Amino acid sequence: MDILVLTGSPKGEVSVTLQYVTYLRKTRPAHRFEVLEVAREVGRLERTPSAWEALEGALRRADLVLWAFPVYVLLVPSQYKRFLELLLERGAGSLLAGKYAAALSTSIRYFDHTAHQYVHAVSDDLGLKYLGFHSAGMLDLLEAEGRGRLDRFADFVESAVARAVPVQRTHPPLRWPELTYVPQTPPRVSPLGGRRAVIVTDDDGRSPNLAAMTDRLARAFSGAVEVVNLHQVDIRGGCLGCLHCGYDNVCAYTDGFADFFQTKLASADIVVLAGAVRDRALSSKWKQFFDRTFYKGHVPSFGGKQVGLLVAGPLAQLPHLRQALAAWADTYEYHAHFLTDEVATSGELDSLVDALAERLVRSAETGYVPARTFLGVGGRKLLRDSLYGPLRVPFRADIRYYHAHGGFDFPQGDYRTRLANALLLPLTWLAPARRWLYTHANQKLVEPFGQVLRAVPVASAGALAPAPSASSPPPEDAPRPANGA
Repeated sequence: MDILVLTGSPKGEVSVTLQYVTYLRKTRPAHRFEVLEVAREVGRLERTPSAWEALEGALRRADLVLWAFPVYVLLVPSQYKRFLELLLERGAGSLLAGKYAAALSTSIRYFDHTAHQYVHAVSDDLGLKYLGFHSAGMLDLLEAEGRGRLDRFADFVESAVARAVPVQRTHPPLRWPELTYVPQTPPRVSPLGGRRAVIVTDDDGRSPNLAAMTDRLARAFSGAVEVVNLHQVDIRGGCLGCLHCGYDNVCAYTDGFADFFQTKLASADIVVLAGAVRDRALSSKWKQFFDRTFYKGHVPSFGGKQVGLLVAGPLAQLPHLRQALAAWADTYEYHAHFLTDEVATSGELDSLVDALAERLVRSAETGYVPARTFLGVGGRKLLRDSLYGPLRVPFRADIRYYHAHGGFDFPQGDYRTRLANALLLPLTWLAPARRWLYTHANQKLVEPFGQVLRAVPVASAGALAPAPSASSPPPEDAPRPANGA
C-alpha cells in the first residue's frame, strides 16, 4: 500500500507527531510511506509551481492519505490550515476522490475533537473516504498501552483499505448564505461612553458581506472605535511550537504581533473578530492570529472583555467551529456574542448588527461575563492538570500565574470536605445509614440555601426591572453579583 503522510507540524524532525509517524513506518515495513512536511513547506508549495506539481504526483500515487498533525489552539496549526485551503482552492479533490484517509494527532487532548471534526469535514469535501482518527497524548508512544492503541488503529485502517470497505460521507456540502448584504437603514448608534472598541477583520476582498457587516458595526458605535485588518498587521508567520514564550511570555518572533496584541486588543473594552468562512473554519489568517496569541500561554490575557464574533458564511452548519470559538471564549473568560449573515434580508441583518453593538456596549457597562460552562470549566481543569504535571517545566509563566490566582485548585486542598468524607464514608457501609442518607439527602442539600434566601430582602413591586428590550441579554444571562457568586 502507498501511504502518503501529510504532516502538519512546523517543527520538522523534532516534531512529536513525526515520532509517531516514524513508529508506524518501522512497524509496517510492507507498506511504502511517503512523508511530506507540508505545513513546514506551505509557503514554497503556494509560490513554486514545481513544488505543487510534485505534491500532485504524490497525491496520485497514494492509496491512503494520513493527516498527521499536532493540535494548536482548538484546531490544526495555521500553516496546515493554509495547506488544506490550497488543496480545495486548487481542485485537489479531483486527484483524491475515492481514496482513503485517516488522521493522527498529538496533543494534551485539549479540544482535539474539534480539530478532528474539521479534518474529517475537509476530507469529505475532497471526496476522500475518511476512516477515522487516532488522538494520541503527547507521551503515549512511550508507554506500551499507548503503542498498543496506535497499533490497533493502524491495523483497522490497513484492513479497511485492503478490503475496500464502503464509507458514508458525514458532512454534507455546505450551503452558503444567499443574501448579498446591502445596508438599508442608518445604524442605530450605541455610545461607547469613553470605552474603546476594536474590530479586527481578515477582509481580503473575497467576501462583500464581511466588508459590509464590518462597516455597519463600526458605524453603530459612537466613540473610540478602530478597524484593523490582519493583512496589514506585521505578522511574519504562524506559531512555531518552539516554547520560547513559555518562560516569560516573549515570542521568538520579533515582528509586530505582540505590540499589536498589547496596544490594540489588550487595552480595548470591546473586541470584535470579523471573519469569513474558508473551507470548514475561519481563514488561515485568523488561525495564525489565534496561534500567535499563544505567546501569552494559558493566561486569560484580556479576560473579562466583551468579544463579538462576526462571521460571514455558513456557521450554523459548522458546529465544531462554533464550539471551538465558544470554548476559546469560555476558557479564557471572555463574553462571546455571535452574529452571521445567515438571514433572509438585509433589513434583518441591519437590525441584528445594531443589536450586537448595543449588547456589547451594555455588557461592557455592567462588566458582565457569564459563568463558565462545561467548555470552560473542563478545559481549565485539563490545562491545570497538564501544567501541574508534564508542562510544568517549559511553561513557567503559566505556573506563576496559576499560583498567583489560585489556579491549582485541586479538590485535595479542600480539607473541610476531606474531613467530612473521612467521617461519613464508613457509615455508608451500614444499611440503616444508607437508608437515612437516601431519605434525607435532598433536604440536607438545600438547607444551606435557606439561610441565604431568608437573608434576602423582599423587593417591592415598584423595584422590578423593566422588561428587557429585543437586544437585551436573555434571562439566563442576568448579571451576577459583584463578588461573582
